[in-house]
Amino acid sequence: ALGYQPANRARRGPTIAKRRREYKDHCRTFYYKDESRFSTAENKIMHQIRLDTPRTLPGVKLLQHKAVQGLLERILYIWSVRHPASGYVQGINDLVVPFFVVFLAARIGIDTSELTEEHLADEERLQEVEADCFFCLSKLLDGIQDHYTASQPGIQRMVFKLEELIHRLDEPLHAHLKKYDIRFFHFSYRWMNCMLMREVSLPLIIRVWDTYIAEPDGFKVFHIYVCASMLKRFSPALRALEEFQDLIVYLQNLPTSDWTENDVETLLAQAYVYKYQFEGAENHLH
Repeated sequence: ALGYQPANRARRGPTIAKRRREYKDHCRTFYYKDESRFSTAENKIMHQIRLDTPRTLPGVKLLQHKAVQGLLERILYIWSVRHPASGYVQGINDLVVPFFVVFLAARIGIDTSELTEEHLADEERLQEVEADCFFCLSKLLDGIQDHYTASQPGIQRMVFKLEELIHRLDEPLHAHLKKYDIRFFHFSYRWMNCMLMREVSLPLIIRVWDTYIAEPDGFKVFHIYVCASMLKRFSPALRALEEFQDLIVYLQNLPTSDWTENDVETLLAQAYVYKYQFEGAENHLH
């Protein structure tokens, strides 16, 4: 679990209220309404964030609303200035979204699929959801912060482990990709950077992330096995392609648009099998 809420139910309300006050303080301290107060470095961060927020799952209309764009901008900017070792990196914007839709729907008492722009009207509720998103994003990123430091060693390590896994699990696919000069970094960088947010629809990614949060080091370790499970799922189709361009296009646009929860359940179940098969991956995958 992320550990945002205390396990003790009696402490949850006061703890969350305190954190929401802390976030308001962060907004006052770091997020200037008078933009002339931003330093050159801060302006650069803000410029990149403002380029990226409109690109956040552009197919989800709710996220394009002005109120949500502002919420994303504040969360990302405040997180980045509080984490100067990494700062904002493209892709972090996607990671706010599952928290946002789940928390907003839960506060209203509806399913995430029922959310509309009308549910953004309550400003106080939106501010509370924003604070909760900020702290949960922070908890998530604390566990994978080396994804975003110089040269992104965390992502490189995960891509390397994925390749080693596929070499062990599906040698014909590994050999096929190698034959056509497909490097794992070409396609799986995004899988690691955005945690499959761009590979699977939002309702299904919420189900995937639910498992990640429940698993120890779910975003850092179990995620690799999920990626391996996905590659195995599409192995026959990939091995039928015999052009570099065709392979890259397929890998960057996996045919998951018609997936249902059953597909994701199968993916996760297979990932568990691989995890237990290669428990202690650091020893087995070298």
